Amino acid sequence: MKRILFLLTITCIIQGCGIYSFTGGDTGDAKSFQVNFFQNNAPIIEPGIDRNFTLALQDLIQNQTNLELTNSNGDLIYEGEITNFAIAPMSATASQTAAQNRLTVTINVRFTNRLKEDDDFEKRFSFYYDYSATQQLTGASLDTAMEDIYERITQDIFNASLAKW
Repeated sequence: MKRILFLLTITCIIQGCGIYSFTGGDTGDAKSFQVNFFQNNAPIIEPGIDRNFTLALQDLIQNQTNLELTNSNGDLIYEGEITNFAIAPMSATASQTAAQNRLTVTINVRFTNRLKEDDDFEKRFSFYYDYSATQQLTGASLDTAMEDIYERITQDIFNASLAKW
């Protein structure tokens, strides 16, 4: 009797794990996704951010779901454009110069779920990176800023499209 109860408990645990998703993403019946190129339409053009963002979004979805990446006819489609890349002063010193600057990136996303149209949306996602005004935002410092921004925006897109947050 103990053996049957033990096997029944183990079976319930294993079946329960199959339903749970550690990332919180619900892909439903979708098998594939595509991320179309996010063109940079921002007033300030920073070379390469369009390609890097597109790849960052593809990587995040691949790493957090079991969906297959495809170039066309995906069940889930992500597309849009980078609409803003702006640097603005955030705080001033006593001599009226900037002490800290903020880089803000805004991305407009259109999400299409070909299997469940009620999930479709078009939203803007934005995040920022603050840095010292004495620092030049080029090279490695720009890469660090963009990685932080991409990490937050891609996770927000994932949450809006698959986690329904």
